[in-house]
Amino acid sequence: MAGVDECREALRELAARLDRHADMQERIDLNRTLACRVTDLGTAFHGRLEGGRLVDLADGDDPKAKIALVTGSDDLIALVHGQLDITKAVAARRISIKANPFDLLKLRKLL
Repeated sequence: MAGVDECREALRELAARLDRHADMQERIDLNRTLACRVTDLGTAFHGRLEGGRLVDLADGDDPKAKIALVTGSDDLIALVHGQLDITKAVAARRISIKANPFDLLKLRKLL
């Protein structure tokens, strides 16, 4: 089981990767609050998706987040490192994404 620090670092890596690719991708009109809830550690992180970037990443939950990713620590690490396909993980219920359908379509472009 991955620890809180490893999950925090993985999310920072994801934010850096999205930041590097944001200028190369078509502009994604998705400005939403985001919560990442790590079930096996009983912890959460939150931030904002803004124009294809993940910004203002911080510890703690945002119960009012418009998009919520719920997963275990090992699956979060595997997802960020490209070892876990998001579509298969959702189908297998290893990851849950709570968002409106239009936001889910836009999220697919980011991942």
